Amino acid sequence: MASLCGVVRIVSGGQTGADRAALDWAIANGIEHGGWCPKGRRAEDGVIPPCYELIETRSAAYEQRTKWNVRDSDATLILSLAEELSGGSRFTRETAARLGKPYLHVHPGIEGPERIRDFLNRYQIKVLNVAGPRAFSEAGIVQFVHAILDAVARLCAKQE
Repeated sequence: MASLCGVVRIVSGGQTGADRAALDWAIANGIEHGGWCPKGRRAEDGVIPPCYELIETRSAAYEQRTKWNVRDSDATLILSLAEELSGGSRFTRETAARLGKPYLHVHPGIEGPERIRDFLNRYQIKVLNVAGPRAFSEAGIVQFVHAILDAVARLCAKQE
């Protein structure tokens, strides 16, 4: 079981790409997972598999689950390959800012693992919302999410 600097639960909306990568990482590392997903468990590839313990919102709109995941978590981590956020990832950042919730955007080319560790420690995050682009829009996002969360877990283990 990996440690993620005090995080006890990882949530996301269950979309392909960054969302599911974070949920898969949590499952593989013995960290509780969950979150809100659109009504009908809607995702770009069809229905979100039942292995992800997500709760459906009343709406099939992606914006509803994004708002509720930001609202119900201590902070949001947005992981992307692109430097500039677009679409749902940008909406997630805007929602976190509007709700006054801490958020951090990490992409390749910056000291991501250290920044994430410091972010988790600074805000003493227990429930972390992880968001980012869909698999279709950023090929390689799944591998990036797994690699960066592994790196953060290694840093967190060193500080224990």
